[in-house]
Parts: sequence; structure tokens; C-alpha cells
Amino acid sequence: MIETDNRIGDKVKKGKKIYEGKAKILYETDNPDLVIQEFKDDATAFDATKRGTIKQKGVINNEISSALFQMLELKGIPTHFVKKLSDREMLAKRLDIVLVEVTMRNIAAGGLSKSLGIEEGTVLKTPVLEYHYKSDPLHDPLINDYHIEMLGLATAKEMKKIKDYSFSVNEILRDFFGKVGLKLVDFKLEFGRFKGKILLGDEISPDTCRLWDKKTNEKLDKDRFRRDLGRIEEAYQEVLKRIKS
Repeated sequence: MIETDNRIGDKVKKGKKIYEGKAKILYETDNPDLVIQEFKDDATAFDATKRGTIKQKGVINNEISSALFQMLELKGIPTHFVKKLSDREMLAKRLDIVLVEVTMRNIAAGGLSKSLGIEEGTVLKTPVLEYHYKSDPLHDPLINDYHIEMLGLATAKEMKKIKDYSFSVNEILRDFFGKVGLKLVDFKLEFGRFKGKILLGDEISPDTCRLWDKKTNEKLDKDRFRRDLGRIEEAYQEVLKRIKS
């Protein structure tokens, strides 16, 4: 069972909005090293061409992310998580985001199935790591180490850390989700710099992970929204129920 620490401890003062994205809003605090990350109910897909709302998604994703970040910290993965402040708010370290999004794949689905013609549901022989350039105007194109070096997105040392952390997170989460009856199909990670160190940031939730029931292969993630499968809120609630059981 994962316990979420709800103790607020020292109060932080919420300041002006720094950034608003598709699923979250970031606010300054009276500590320049810390931000408040607020989770929204808004849902988007296909480069935001599909938009909607998933009831209580922000509350659920904050709870799931807070629990998983704490678990990863205990396993030796440094993250931006500080503490859960409220139903929708998380206190986090203020990162200089590395504009390289990592996708870890264990089972073929989504973009991998489409681009390589691999049938969805095919278990991959080994986990596959992909890098995408975080750029909405360019639709987050697939890139490799040479592109990263050419664009100056991160140093070789930073990318070594990001790669090592990504494989470790995959191993930890795949084992954890497996124990609660879920297949970790694939997921996205974001990293950032904080005082010279690389930390895991953003969130880990059904928004950023494909999670299937181990017995039925029922999708319990954002694909229910993407594909109009219905029972979206129930799927998110089921993931939360399992990780907290």
C-alpha cells in the first residue's frame, strides 16, 4: 500500500501563474526554488484537436502522481515532488525542463504500432526507449542523440542520466503495476534541471501511461478518451483504487 503524505508543514504562499498547459497550471511561490502544480480536468488528444473534460481527473491524477513519486523517491529516483498540498495541488521543485520527452514502451501500442506496423498488444522483446523533441508547433517529432546534441537540448552526461533513470523507472513501475493487476504498456516521462542535477518531473498518471488490466486487457487510461470508449472517469478511479489498495 502506498501512503500519500498530506501534511502541509511550512506554509507556502501561492503567487502568480507561470504557465498553463493542457493538463496543469504552474504557479510561483514565495520560495524561488518551489512551484505549485495544479492539476486540471481538461483533456486533449491528437495535438489538442480533440478537447474535453474528464470529471475529477485533476484530483485523481494528483493523488496518483503524488503516491508514485514518493514510491520512486524511496527506490532512489530523484523527482521534483515535495508534497501534496490539496486535492488538486502539488508542491514541486522548480525545474528547468529539458526539452526531450522520453517514451518507454513495453507492449506495442499507439505510435509504435502505427509507425512500424506492429500489432497492438505485441509484447516487445526488450523495452524500447524513444526521444521526442518537446515542441507543440512541430508536433513533438521523434529525435535521436545526434539531434539532441545538434540542437543543444542537453549534454551527453545529462542524457546518460535521463536514459538510466528512464529504464530504472520502467522496471520499478512495471513491477509495481504488475502486482496490482495492471500491464504497463508504455508511458511518457519529462525531466528537468534543479541545482545542477537531473530530476524526474511532470506527472505519472493515466494521462501519461497506457495501463491495461492484466486479465482482460481493458484499457484503463487516456485511450478511453482518445478512442471514445466511454467509462473514462471509472477507469481513472480504478487505477487510483488499485494503487492505494
